[in-house]
Amino acid sequence: MRKVLSYSGAALLSLTIILSGCGSQTSPKNNDQSSDVANPAVQQVIAPVYKRAEIISSPDVAKQLLIDGNSRFVAGKPLSKDLSATRRTDLMKNGQHPFAVIVSCSDSRVPPELLFDQALGDLFVIRVAGNVITPVELGSVEYAVEHLKAPLVVVLGHEECGAVTAAVQGSVAHGNIAAITDKIKPAVDAAKAMGLTGKDLIEKSADINIQNAMKDISGSSIMKEGVESKQVKIIGAKYDQDEGALKLMND
Repeated sequence: MRKVLSYSGAALLSLTIILSGCGSQTSPKNNDQSSDVANPAVQQVIAPVYKRAEIISSPDVAKQLLIDGNSRFVAGKPLSKDLSATRRTDLMKNGQHPFAVIVSCSDSRVPPELLFDQALGDLFVIRVAGNVITPVELGSVEYAVEHLKAPLVVVLGHEECGAVTAAVQGSVAHGNIAAITDKIKPAVDAAKAMGLTGKDLIEKSADINIQNAMKDISGSSIMKEGVESKQVKIIGAKYDQDEGALKLMND
């Protein structure tokens, strides 16, 4: 079995710190920011060597890395990132090994690499308004899982989603925008059946839309194989824009 994480030189201390927190399932919204990774002294050790040399093959470790990263984002204590020409050349030479696939809404206020505090080569991001899944998005997910061996897939929605709001309001969509709102409409219908209105209707529609996207991904034969063998996990998350925190929806 492949090693979960591997660093070189001084990074051995960083590896111990990161893995020591992988058993925690604390939601970042409830995190008191007292973990070792959030400690400024520890960051000084981690930051210069924040570079993965091996593939992360555990879905649970991948999920914890995202949780920890979001905790740092919320605390305003992101790690330093290696954006150098050397790092870019390394990725070109040795290829990409992202540890998570993020299917995210295209909203400019929801940038996955920032809110998960990850660096070049860490995330395979698929962005589409309303975080909907069509054959194109699903094909991208399948590629990342089958060929890049990413063990975790996250469908990332957010509060006050404009695409969901448009679907709720039933506004006339011009051009190809209707392809997005039509995909979200089943979630809206399900939320309306609960008797919800106003903001509650929009947020519940967004929640159900995330769940529907997860179901669309789960229906793929490639994804079924990965999930059944426990090599891949599919989860949903919703981003709270003002707090900056992520809530895992099916944890």
